[in-house]
Amino acid sequence: MLLKVTSKGPILYWSERVGRKDLNFKMPKFRTMKTETPAVATHLLEDPNDHYTFIGKFLRKASLDELPQIYSVLMNEMSFVGPRPALFNQYDLIELRRKKGVYELKPGITGWAQINGRDDLSIKDKVGFDVEYLHNQSFRFDLRIIWLTLIRVIKKDGVSH
Repeated sequence: MLLKVTSKGPILYWSERVGRKDLNFKMPKFRTMKTETPAVATHLLEDPNDHYTFIGKFLRKASLDELPQIYSVLMNEMSFVGPRPALFNQYDLIELRRKKGVYELKPGITGWAQINGRDDLSIKDKVGFDVEYLHNQSFRFDLRIIWLTLIRVIKKDGVSH
């Protein structure tokens, strides 16, 4: 409700993402950016701080903007654990994932790359972690990733924007 009363526009932002089998889908997030912000990865914005809503930066740092993605899990477009879905226009990430077979996996709310660096990883390193997950996927590994995600979120590790 605070988001609604402090900024114009909808509470949810539906982001076009690349999912399993290299198919695009719309993923919901709590809107953290002003409505006129370009649809690009945050690190590509000249100054991301100019684009955050009143509580947007807090929602990002606390990873609370990710909560609506449970809808995508229920719609069978995502899972709790898997590679984070790329934005439709992150062409370098998409192409490298295609070459490595990562799109055989359903994207996740959290993933192996997220707990190993999140925003601090290069695309090559991120895809390396995605491939490692692809080859070692198991229920036990997923539980480990979920546990480590909770620790990283509490500590706010690896969140640069």
